[in-house]
Amino acid sequence: MTCHEIGRLLDAYVDNELEAARSAELREHLAACPACSRRLADRESLSQLVRRLPYYAAPESLRAAVPAPAGRRRFPPGPIALAASLTLAVSLGGATAILRSMRATQAVQLQASIAEETVSGHVRSLMGAHLLDVQSADQHTVKPWFLGKLDFAPPVEDLTPAGFPLVGGRLDYIAGRPVAALVYQRRQHTINLFVWPAPMSGQIAASGAQSIRGFQVRHWTGNGMSFWAVSDLNGTELTQFVRALQQRQ
Repeated sequence: MTCHEIGRLLDAYVDNELEAARSAELREHLAACPACSRRLADRESLSQLVRRLPYYAAPESLRAAVPAPAGRRRFPPGPIALAASLTLAVSLGGATAILRSMRATQAVQLQASIAEETVSGHVRSLMGAHLLDVQSADQHTVKPWFLGKLDFAPPVEDLTPAGFPLVGGRLDYIAGRPVAALVYQRRQHTINLFVWPAPMSGQIAASGAQSIRGFQVRHWTGNGMSFWAVSDLNGTELTQFVRALQQRQ
């Protein structure tokens, strides 16, 4: 099995939905592939996070307002039935508000999880010898390198005039999916820019400035892509990097 095939099967594997023979093939690959093992660990972490999300039971007012099945009408027609209908409408409005609150909470928690993963990816790239798969300051060399390795074409810009030269790129895995990691330099500081398609629905809003474990993190979306920049640069300079990049988009 290839790494690409593994990526498509990881969700089913985590949920125990694969056949025994397929699961055995996947486990054999994972035992020999550190990159896919990290992807599995990330996917399992995300799955655990989703399972820990709070469960909201329907309020008693909503339960009481739901009409009984046909043949077991609890309210006779007339003013009382009208009052019940109004109560149900108000209760449903409250339930909608609760659902919106749940979705907002889940979006915040998912965003926090992804931010942590980008920092972990940044640290991994600096600890080992896997900072670059393709080393080049030429955007016309780096961008074509990703063809056939990703199901999207990441935008690649050389920001040397702004003081942030491009040094290359690599494949990485964030939130259980393959992403482009573009690497920039600022003096002795490394900037990892993780890029992948932004979701069409339930899109995560830009998070502004964050500091996680001493690293600066910036997130925004544009032109259908989600961008996460991570570095040990000071916050002011990383913001300058983001603005220089956004002016090219």
